Amino acid sequence: MIRAVCFDVGETITHDDRYWAAWADWLDVPRHTVSALVGAVVAQGHDNAEALRLVRPGIDVAAEYAAREAAGRGEQLDETDLYDDVRPALAELRRLGLRVVIAGNQTARAGELLRALGLPADLVVTSGEWGVAKPSEEFFRRVIEVAEAAPGETLYVGDHPANDTLPAAAAGLRTAHLRRGPWGHLWADDPDVAAAATWRIDSLTELPGLVRP
Repeated sequence: MIRAVCFDVGETITHDDRYWAAWADWLDVPRHTVSALVGAVVAQGHDNAEALRLVRPGIDVAAEYAAREAAGRGEQLDETDLYDDVRPALAELRRLGLRVVIAGNQTARAGELLRALGLPADLVVTSGEWGVAKPSEEFFRRVIEVAEAAPGETLYVGDHPANDTLPAAAAGLRTAHLRRGPWGHLWADDPDVAAAATWRIDSLTELPGLVRP
């Protein structure tokens, strides 16, 4: 029985259009260039920040992020950044009596912005606030703690095999791989993902029917 459902953020709860467009504008390159480079590094199995390093070799991403914030061009999130299935799926899971947690590799600022949206979740927390990021074991130990359920009763939902599905399964959690975004689509039929995922889904609205007590 599933008692808690924990969600990744980028390309699970929110789409990354604004995020990458803002970086393209800051680096003064066409948005399509950054988008295409993100796809290229994803296909090679690299971290998506490598796209920024291809645009500007030697870039200090953290320093540039701080410079963007100082210039008033930092992170933004609002209702338009959410996928349409997020609110109905989370609300239904809570109606069924499950604990709903959002925990992903995001900055502390992103955590503030997500909480301001008033999502139907019991907890919203980010790696920036925890000081530990996926795919580390410590991140998923924290997930198990805040889920307030046993690992086998906790479902982690995400699109990224290397950050979500595989390490969550290794930590003993149940997993749902979401076919969404570059990672979700590209790696959806990978044998390792198929073996590690308890379920493979195309929409978050499938979850209540799968985990209904």
